[in-house]
Amino acid sequence: VRPDSVRRSRLLEALDGGAARALFLVSTPAGFGKTTLLADWARSAPRPVAWLSLDAEDNDPVRFWRYVVEALDRSFQGLGEALLPLLTGPSVRSTRGVVTALINELDNLPRGGTLILDDYHLIESSSIHEDMAFLLTHPSSQLHLVLTTRSDPPLPLARLRAGGHVAELRAADLRFTPEESAAFMQVWGLDLSPEAMAGVEERTEGWAVGLQLAVLSLRQRPDHDAFLARFTGTHRYVLDYLSEEVLQHLPDQVREFLYRTSILERLSGPLCDAVTGGSGGQEMLEAIERANL
Repeated sequence: VRPDSVRRSRLLEALDGGAARALFLVSTPAGFGKTTLLADWARSAPRPVAWLSLDAEDNDPVRFWRYVVEALDRSFQGLGEALLPLLTGPSVRSTRGVVTALINELDNLPRGGTLILDDYHLIESSSIHEDMAFLLTHPSSQLHLVLTTRSDPPLPLARLRAGGHVAELRAADLRFTPEESAAFMQVWGLDLSPEAMAGVEERTEGWAVGLQLAVLSLRQRPDHDAFLARFTGTHRYVLDYLSEEVLQHLPDQVREFLYRTSILERLSGPLCDAVTGGSGGQEMLEAIERANL
């Protein structure tokens, strides 16, 4: 449950038709409420919404585009009849023709809509990224494409930004404000003192999952102030979430780098190299930043 806010409404104006964009990118670390935010918006969206939740098995290009077409067909009947035959049979070698046909079919639709691809960070196929880039560089006014992701995808974002064809939501946009955090606590029956609420803000920095985990713990303890003084990243709820949702999905090399450098309060490439005994610390830090880690 996220309290309504004028700020959130303003951020989603592009999806409601206030601005034409080839891409609407929601890129934040885990637990900032990307899916919840868009699901909340989709329930009252002014145009049809097609939703596809992705997983690692969707890296097969034929499977990916078949699912995209099927999702769109549920909102725009007729697309499947025209496009699915292009994705069936053992002779399918390239999906570029399907994407081209999709662009043409979209232009013939009587009304527009939105396609949401949730968890796009799970897509690693270069073929899919190339097809998506082709779709974005030949945008249809009939389709808003929305990607939720934990890391920026390898798409021509710089070119899209320069042309004003992308709208973006980042962690700073989705952080709960102090007023939203207080309202969130009240929804769960927690009327905290100003001092305790300040502690929640300091500890969670507006991180949606952090607030939720704090709520679960606070409801079990009568002394809120004493608990909040100890509520850090080492709390078992927070640690379990980060371990299961973030760390175990990282490549071994990245996870080892994070472990070895976690003793540092400030990071630089040379300092990381000194601690890890390796090289390439600066490049790794830049990659970690791009991945929203």
